[in-house]
Amino acid sequence: MPAARESLLDAAYTALARRPWPGVRMVDVAAVAGVSRQTLYNEFGSKDGLARALLRRETDGYLHGVERALAEEREPADRLAAVAAWTVGAARGNALVRAALTGCWSERLPAPSRVGGSTSSVPAQRRADAGVPSSAELLALVRDRAVTALGGRGRPRDPELALACESAVRLALSYVVAPARNDDDPAELVRGAIGRWVAAK
Repeated sequence: MPAARESLLDAAYTALARRPWPGVRMVDVAAVAGVSRQTLYNEFGSKDGLARALLRRETDGYLHGVERALAEEREPADRLAAVAAWTVGAARGNALVRAALTGCWSERLPAPSRVGGSTSSVPAQRRADAGVPSSAELLALVRDRAVTALGGRGRPRDPELALACESAVRLALSYVVAPARNDDDPAELVRGAIGRWVAAK
């Protein structure tokens, strides 16, 4: 991602931390990034386009973290536990990731749009027209990446592995929507539950 675009998204993220999205002004985002408002509009087309790009960046960042956890040279249960820990930590630290994972969007946040096409003259890759996946789609993406990482590419899909991967993510999400005591560890819960599945294989 070009540095100028990244700095604009950083400025939008900072603005969102300070005030609700309806109160974020394009002119302020541009000023923080050190560019003209026209440059901001040229890059994203509109405030909705900026919101879509920001949401897409944050969900992509979450998915990259999932991939890093799955790429570790560890046992399958430990890798799924790492995905669970990352999921809970990412959701606690980022309101956009939390909303994308749970589907609970507050009035403070930009609403996710699921635009299929547009008549804007701004290039589609810059408008981020695809929007962000729904919470169910995001869960499926994580599950499928885990299945591929743990089951190997090109091998027949194992329904039990898919169930174990989805269960790990859903257990992690339960900690996101209903936080536990400070000494409860979602990674340990996943490791224990999924470890039994691994031992039975």
